[in-house]
Amino acid sequence: MALPLISRRKSHIAFVFLVLIFQACNGFYLPGSYMHTYSTGDEIYAKVNSLTSIETELPFNYYSLPYCQPQGGIKKSAENLGELLMGDQIDNSPYRFRMNVNESVYLCTTPPLNENQVKLLKQRTRDLYQVNMNLDNLPAMRYTNQNGVKIQWTGYPVGYTPPNSNDDYIINHLKFRVLIHEYEGAGVEIIGTGEEGMGVISEADKKKAAGYEIVGFEVVPCSVKYDPEKMSKLHIYDNMTSLSCPQELDKSQIIREKERVSFTYEVEFVKSDIRWPSRWDAYLKMEGARVHWFSILNSLMVIFFLAGIVFVIFLRTVRRDLTRYEELDKEAQAQMNEELSGWKLVVGDVFREPNHSKLLCVMVGNGVQITGMAVVTIVFAALGFMSPASRGMLLTGMILLYLFLGIFAGYVGVRMWITIKGSYEGWRAVSWSVACFFPGIVFVILTVLNFILWGSKSTGAIPISLFFILFSLWFCISVPLTLLGGLLGTRADPIQYPVRTNQIPREIPARKYPSWLLVLGAGTLPFGTLFIELFFILSSIWLGRFYYVFGFLLIVLTLLVTVCAEVSVVLTYMHLCVEDWMWWWKAFYASGSVALYVFLYSINYLVFDLQSLSGPVSATLYLGYSLIMAIAIMLSTGTIGFLTSFYFVHYLFSSVKID
Repeated sequence: MALPLISRRKSHIAFVFLVLIFQACNGFYLPGSYMHTYSTGDEIYAKVNSLTSIETELPFNYYSLPYCQPQGGIKKSAENLGELLMGDQIDNSPYRFRMNVNESVYLCTTPPLNENQVKLLKQRTRDLYQVNMNLDNLPAMRYTNQNGVKIQWTGYPVGYTPPNSNDDYIINHLKFRVLIHEYEGAGVEIIGTGEEGMGVISEADKKKAAGYEIVGFEVVPCSVKYDPEKMSKLHIYDNMTSLSCPQELDKSQIIREKERVSFTYEVEFVKSDIRWPSRWDAYLKMEGARVHWFSILNSLMVIFFLAGIVFVIFLRTVRRDLTRYEELDKEAQAQMNEELSGWKLVVGDVFREPNHSKLLCVMVGNGVQITGMAVVTIVFAALGFMSPASRGMLLTGMILLYLFLGIFAGYVGVRMWITIKGSYEGWRAVSWSVACFFPGIVFVILTVLNFILWGSKSTGAIPISLFFILFSLWFCISVPLTLLGGLLGTRADPIQYPVRTNQIPREIPARKYPSWLLVLGAGTLPFGTLFIELFFILSSIWLGRFYYVFGFLLIVLTLLVTVCAEVSVVLTYMHLCVEDWMWWWKAFYASGSVALYVFLYSINYLVFDLQSLSGPVSATLYLGYSLIMAIAIMLSTGTIGFLTSFYFVHYLFSSVKID
């Protein structure tokens, strides 16, 4: 009787567990993607982010300009690690919205503008700075017509300069259009703002959950000249009559000294058929899907071409030679060795320790860490876990993944070191070098760029406190895990070479052209699979566009890994065929040289696509960040190529019988 009772209890527990999982699946949304319903008349306040410009790439605080401030004072919103690193500074604002209430509202009138304020406003206007505003976590969107084409922008300009004019005009009146969807309720209530972290979802009756969801946030910016004496008599949130954006310059608010600027706005709520899960679709429209598919098809052609070469190497050349070699008796083999040429003659040198072997192990370890970070991040993003509503989540996730993947970096670096050296001596130094190599390079570059940003008083400058936080995360998470990975690497059996290494190195025959020329040329093939997607990524970073086609990026990453592996194997085999046994570094840079072309393409993008980028400060920032990206790509692709070539050479020479 006891056994049936136990099994019955287990089945009850399993049933309850399944019910709880089912309820949890119905009750929670992915981080950053839960909604908030509002009732008629509920007050919602917009938030403002840093001012940004594609001209300078230097973000500045919204309240560095003479804008109206909230009644309760300026309060910063909680920011994650990624937002801080990207230069976001999210503050509250006086812009108040009452759900489903159309109104035209007065905000404030500034004191007379002084010389510094006028100079700053003019500079921000001429540099095409945008105000970035969010309502219920949706960025403000505006539409413009250029040559009959409707163009979508996020944010609105600080001001504008008419053609053939030296005067600048400030944007001081905003016409908001808020799209709302009536939510009937589905037995759940969502408690929380949808902006401040995880919301709490509980069961509730249908009436309590019903309300309106915000599914769109559009803005039309205007410049309107008001009578300051008349406007200063009004109080904040006093109602005004609605107005149209003036076309005449004499009715627009000019930026000059002693001018008093009045700020107003009007709100129109419009019911929409857009449902809440689809509200980001308007922001994430990525034009040029055909270009992405063309890039993928082009990459597939390269892959099949290289795969054909590898197939020929394995099945025709290598297998045929090995079969002939194994069928001969010892005397015939000795005679054949005198006549042989190519990879079979370097059998006693192919596993000789390379130059700067410690540096190679360190770079391979870092490459494993970066590759793992990129793969996991892109997979999660492609599956929809990196919601665009959670600003900075992508960068935060990448940093945390990099820290925790230190254990794999230490393991691979130390195991490769023990394999090359044949002893455990020096593994701690290798582990520390793996932990410090890439973070050290990034730290030096970011420190130099940070001094430049501090000098420009930009919000993009990393605060000293954040430097300490990053250092603490690295020292307390990445370093111990890397050392642990190194310790595990010493516990693992070293990879045994299939052949013995001769004491005297074999002389490498002279060649007509340097081998590095072929290695550098090999990087063009991986770059061919990457460069179209690279254009969209650079546009997303530097032109303020959303990039959310992670499905395409995942396919391109898979193709890139395949091409890097094939290129490195083919180049390694070609070097062995000309009796060049120093293949280690060449295998690494055969695929790693793609980073050189990525950096050169970044310079090309700066010159031809970022022509509006002004000033040496902006160009230095761009090149600094591009250099970090190129180094990361070099370590990642080089590691893929090297490890593939290592196992190829190991397999190749494990088939050769040596007395």
